[in-house]
Amino acid sequence: MTTPRRAPRPAREILAYFLRNPSAADSLEGIARWRLLEEEIHRKVVETRRALAWLVREGLLIETTPTATGRLYKLNPDQQDQAELLLNKPRATGRRQTDKP
Repeated sequence: MTTPRRAPRPAREILAYFLRNPSAADSLEGIARWRLLEEEIHRKVVETRRALAWLVREGLLIETTPTATGRLYKLNPDQQDQAELLLNKPRATGRRQTDKP
């Protein structure tokens, strides 16, 4: 058996879906409409989980675990200036930057 060449991204996404759901079967249209959307959502959830973990480690977000809802995230007010610097966005003060104090 030879090792396959690097598959194109859409082929990898389709294959990843079928590997996670080995009993699935669908038409071209079904795969394009639902399966690839599901794969994109799965990928976004993974990316979002990693991003949230990074933001919590950096202290920019606070993670809480209420008993009824699971994990929740919110801005750490003590790090708001740092968060704005990270986004290169000046803090909104109600004045334009050209206004004099």
